[in-house]
Amino acid sequence: MSNKLSGNPITTIPETGNRPAFRNYRWIIVVLLFFATTINYIDRQIIGLLKPLLDVEFSWTETDFARIVMAFTAAYAIGLLIIGRFIDKTGTKAGYSVIISLWSIAGMLHAVARSVFQFGLARFALGLGESGNFPAGVKSIAEWFPRKERGLATGIFNSGTAVGVVLALVIVPWILRHFNWHGVFWITGALGFVWLIFWLIYYDHPAKQKRLSSGELKHIIEGQANEEQPKAGLKWHRLFAFPQTWALITGKGLIDPIFWFFLFWLPSYFSSAYELDLKRPSLELIIIYTATTVGSILGGYISSVLVKKGWPVLKARKASLLAFAVMELSILLAQYTTAAWMAVAIISLAVAVHQAWATNVFTMASDMFPSEAVSSVVGIAGMAGAVGGILFPILVGYLLDTYKAAGNLTGGYNLLFTICGLTYLTAWTVMHLLTRKHASVSLGELR
Repeated sequence: MSNKLSGNPITTIPETGNRPAFRNYRWIIVVLLFFATTINYIDRQIIGLLKPLLDVEFSWTETDFARIVMAFTAAYAIGLLIIGRFIDKTGTKAGYSVIISLWSIAGMLHAVARSVFQFGLARFALGLGESGNFPAGVKSIAEWFPRKERGLATGIFNSGTAVGVVLALVIVPWILRHFNWHGVFWITGALGFVWLIFWLIYYDHPAKQKRLSSGELKHIIEGQANEEQPKAGLKWHRLFAFPQTWALITGKGLIDPIFWFFLFWLPSYFSSAYELDLKRPSLELIIIYTATTVGSILGGYISSVLVKKGWPVLKARKASLLAFAVMELSILLAQYTTAAWMAVAIISLAVAVHQAWATNVFTMASDMFPSEAVSSVVGIAGMAGAVGGILFPILVGYLLDTYKAAGNLTGGYNLLFTICGLTYLTAWTVMHLLTRKHASVSLGELR
């Protein structure tokens, strides 16, 4: 019995009975991806949480800290452009092992840094390694899941972003009470190597995974039956010739900077608008960032349900994205709030909807491109988001400084919320126009 599988060497389903009757092994892979993403976001959040301590110890200025942050963001953008290609060439298992080792070592090296330059180098290495998480994760989903299940699977592993942020808010104060800021970097950096042990034991390509039952392998292959066999000579630069690539660039480039804004400026917003005490873990912020987990999983589930009901895959993703773009308009109501918990409710919905959007954009990559090219195209789109993450803070800083000088800092945040709310519909319109007459890209077109 023959079946095509994009980017995979499986051509037949084993008929022998020598495979164990292990059910739903593919969801174990999702759990591994979820924990990798959780560790990824714990490691990247630590520098911000430790900033008050490090400011005092090293006499940092705000410009010093900005340069350290820029080192991470620049490396993240560069890494997204090149590491996706590296993972496509080396394979998912080896590629993921390399990148998590890199970012874990870089995380621990923060503990021995003593100058702005040394912290900047550590952040650069961290950004380079962490940039490979999503290209590798999406490629894993493309290898292990039929199309109709990819939305939910992507949503689950993408929810690790929110869990990582929330855990960082809890873990860092605990480690500081028992050790010091050096210990924070040593302990959290070591988490990646603990995960790596489980990855090396439990991950392999479906065709090679002996723990996978014949029935589940058949389910995976048949769910990818319309995808093509890999062919040599994939031309990476050819990806830029397709409107599908530019649709993903739009979906990430315009929207990712908004999440960075929510991630780094919300504490300051609540501090200035509602006098939130930032010296202790904040229940308000924990609730908001926890909401992103719900949005990530629910967003993937909704589009997957539509696919199971018989909707064309791309139509299901775009319909979901349109619904999320309309829902994101709710953030405009934040400017009319008069109480902190009203703002928490509105912003929680906004960040949850953002993660639902992000899940479906990632899933569209595996829908529109063969798995041999998925990591590369996700890397390209992610790089666009990282570049936006460098540029948008310039606008944020300018607007907030301008409104602050006028004695109306909250007005600056209100304008930014308005920009954020309208951007999703703008991005969806561009994505729809770019993919209106184009569905998926074949391997032959990429050669």
